[in-house]
Amino acid sequence: EGEFDRRASATLARLADALEDGLGDEADVDFSGGILTVTLEKGGRYVLNQHVPNRQIWLSSPRSGASHYAFDAVRGAWIGTRSGRTLAEVLAEDLGDVAELTLD
Repeated sequence: EGEFDRRASATLARLADALEDGLGDEADVDFSGGILTVTLEKGGRYVLNQHVPNRQIWLSSPRSGASHYAFDAVRGAWIGTRSGRTLAEVLAEDLGDVAELTLD
């Protein structure tokens, strides 16, 4: 559980920094209390948080809905439990489309 918490917290902190840089004035990015909230100027609120009992990061997206991500050590990424897509891919697509930006 300790390793999950460290990994998930570090991931959310890196995402907060990357999204703040990548979205600039297009969004308000807030990371506090282990919850990452991204509110886009063009509409939409995205929430990411740790779900400790399942050792997952959960995403609530107005574009793609709710999804859960578990860390895959082989791929070195958080992978959607239903979609098989990485958390980074989904966020880049969802946020980039709404903000009309290309996010890496």
